[in-house]
Amino acid sequence: MAKIHLVSCVRQKDSRAREARDLYLSDWFFKARAYVESHRFRWFILSAKHGILDPSSVTEPYDMTLNTMRIRLRREWAAGVAEQLGSILQPGDTVAILAGARYREFVTGHLREMGYAVEVPM
Repeated sequence: MAKIHLVSCVRQKDSRAREARDLYLSDWFFKARAYVESHRFRWFILSAKHGILDPSSVTEPYDMTLNTMRIRLRREWAAGVAEQLGSILQPGDTVAILAGARYREFVTGHLREMGYAVEVPM
């Protein structure tokens, strides 16, 4: 059993393609990244455009947020995130979500229905 951390993307991004861990440019993201990396947690980025991003995957900048997305699209996005996580998680894993309400709202339900424990430490 493992604990996987999900850190949400942020609006501020570098202007060029970078590893996802280096693409996002906000104090909040820097602190969340420092937290998960200092504890050596396995982590992924919750991306409005890509769903789940491995922090080492090279990613182009984009302009998309769940904060302005219609509810139907947010539900579809969350289902896609749950599907992506289904190929990453193992039975008994826990998912800690470091993200605002819009990025958690439907993902947590999917994960719980799939049998995973979910923590929201913020």
